[in-house]
Amino acid sequence: MIILTGNNGFIGKAFEKKLDPENLYRVEAGGAFKFLEEYEDWDKVELILHQGAISSTIETDVDKIYKYNVDFSIKLFEKAIEYKIPVKYASSASVYGTTFDMHIENRKHMNPLNFYALSKVTVDYWVQDHINDFELIQGFRYFNVYGEGEDHKGNQASPVQKFTEQIKEDGRLKLFEGSHNFKRDFICVDDIVDIVLDNNKPSGIYDLGTSNPTSFQEVAEIIATKYNGEIEYIPFPDHLQGKYQGYTKAKKEWGNYQFKTVRDYVENHLG
Repeated sequence: MIILTGNNGFIGKAFEKKLDPENLYRVEAGGAFKFLEEYEDWDKVELILHQGAISSTIETDVDKIYKYNVDFSIKLFEKAIEYKIPVKYASSASVYGTTFDMHIENRKHMNPLNFYALSKVTVDYWVQDHINDFELIQGFRYFNVYGEGEDHKGNQASPVQKFTEQIKEDGRLKLFEGSHNFKRDFICVDDIVDIVLDNNKPSGIYDLGTSNPTSFQEVAEIIATKYNGEIEYIPFPDHLQGKYQGYTKAKKEWGNYQFKTVRDYVENHLG
């Protein structure tokens, strides 16, 4: 049996599609703590895929974030330790904040800029402190994930999704001025699933991105070209000053894996 948390989320659904439904136990936020109290078949669990979290970067209810992102995660991991169950869980590149440097591969500094990121780094530190107690635990700091199934995410969707929705609606997309300077390590959700489910890394916390950042300008141009639309430049918002990751790049962790590019996804997978 595989326990999958967050199966109704964007990334969780992508995992669910790849797994045998007959060998899957799904856990969502509403029943998370009840699950911990009542589930009895821990000895039959072969893997915990912990993808569930309150993922909004603008959520300000600290108690709620701590309850589901930190407290539940730690209690779930304690069960994994007790029953020697391997764990693969979702962390986030948001833990790095604005400390990225394109010339630094061995990045160690954390600078979470919101409560979501703080919850993720808190769990990562707990895992590092207990890593030798686990049969196996792999944490994955997902970078800027995009792909099929984002349509419900609203303002939390990737630029790929947002730009596509905008240009389909009125023939133009909105882009911050200076977006050629904003580069992110965009990774397709399909690559996330493939690597998490099939790798031979030891216990640890790993960056999961392509290591090849793409500018917002380039993403916008790719989408505008595909749909024969226009780009409308708008001022950079004051409320994002100092709180915006202008550059992200994952450490090279995954050898010769061939990641899907934004261009390939847009040109060959979007309708």
